[in-house]
Amino acid sequence: MINVRNGREAVIESELRQVDADVMDLSQLHIRACIELLPTSAGGRTRPIVGGASYRPNHNFFAPDNRDMCMGFIELPPGRDLMPEQSAELEINFWVWPELRTTITRGRTWTIQEGPKIVGSGTVLELLPE
Repeated sequence: MINVRNGREAVIESELRQVDADVMDLSQLHIRACIELLPTSAGGRTRPIVGGASYRPNHNFFAPDNRDMCMGFIELPPGRDLMPEQSAELEINFWVWPELRTTITRGRTWTIQEGPKIVGSGTVLELLPE
């Protein structure tokens, strides 16, 4: 039993090293985009994105059921909230893996998700200098 447990621990440790290596391969990508939040009646958020705080949903550039998402930071200025069903042009800073970086181009659309729940969409307007 001890050998099996140690073997499983070695597999877990190996998997964690791979996750660390994958995270280290991420790079930042800064864009200007138009994001639109779904109305609450269509399954969107029930509360606004509050200005002055960092909102970090999942950004899915593939199919809604695809789990290969990237992390992106949406920051509204203090005092400016974005309500469900509203849209806004904003700057977003993504953490992306190298293969995804080349597919994010002007005009590209994606879904904004909170876990599996789709709460909005975005369209790339401009790639900004890093």
